[in-house]
Amino acid sequence: MTTSNKRPDTVRLQRISKAFWESAALMSAVELGVFTAISQGHNTIDRLAHAIDIEPVNAERLLTALTAMQLLSRQGEHFSNAEDVQRFLVEGEASYAGPWMLFGKPRWEGWGKLTEHLRVRAEDQRLLGMYDETFTVERAREYHQATFSIGMGAARRFHRQVDLSGRQKIMDLGGGSGCYCIVAAQTYADIKAEVLDLPPVVEVTREYLANHEVSERISATACDFTQDPLPNDADVAIMASNLPQYSRDIIAGVVRRVYAALLPGGEFHLIGETLNADGVGPLAPALWGLSEAVSRSTGLAHTTADCEGYFAAAGFEHIEINNFIPQTLTRVSGIKPI
Repeated sequence: MTTSNKRPDTVRLQRISKAFWESAALMSAVELGVFTAISQGHNTIDRLAHAIDIEPVNAERLLTALTAMQLLSRQGEHFSNAEDVQRFLVEGEASYAGPWMLFGKPRWEGWGKLTEHLRVRAEDQRLLGMYDETFTVERAREYHQATFSIGMGAARRFHRQVDLSGRQKIMDLGGGSGCYCIVAAQTYADIKAEVLDLPPVVEVTREYLANHEVSERISATACDFTQDPLPNDADVAIMASNLPQYSRDIIAGVVRRVYAALLPGGEFHLIGETLNADGVGPLAPALWGLSEAVSRSTGLAHTTADCEGYFAAAGFEHIEINNFIPQTLTRVSGIKPI
């Protein structure tokens, strides 16, 4: 029931049904280098059209849409980037996240067939979703080229929040390009780390470790952490940004396995796209959970209450739920008793 006397209309529903139009506009702007060109002073329709080699009428169409989306602001004939656009979508900046904005584009066709994916029966789902036999080293390299910048930002935030002084070794479950461990090595002089991931990913991990000159203290090991043996010499465990890829049973099992492998007094940080305890939003974790249907995986969005339960059942103490990235990521942590 609604307390408003206003008669419902279709405006909100129409906006949602056409949300992919906005995604297309943003992605095209990134691919064409619109925001970079504007930052360089090509900030009128004609100047931009010339700079990125498109017709003025198409530059006008795109700039009009981007302005309506509040990605740009307009003063007369001149356009300027919004603050977040300037920080994250201008090429050459250390914080450039253009590849991450394009991350979902290859999956558009799959999302267009969401209804068919939702009809897939349990026996045809895969435990590792997108990580099937077609996940090659080259695909892993493309994946982490898209995620590395945003991953480094998250890793820096983690190490600002969590003091690992005195810790000896990190095991990073599904650590990919090794961002959390790279920043750890840059922050602490003596800490060591081991990134655990699938064989195609590990080859790429080693490239990132070598590029950041941390290979002497960080290793990368091929490991399916849902079933393979885990290192038993770590006093820190991290699992970041892969939570919705797995079912409740699998995550509960992983938390138990981490507990068993950690040294007494060790700490586990599970950083994931997590729903509120009541399961009502936020939207981003809910959509990440839904995306697993497109991958035909058994994964789904977990609530903070789910995660707290996994930790408690495994035996962790001093369990904390910390907001990590508002509306997107939560950090759940616990300590293994001495």
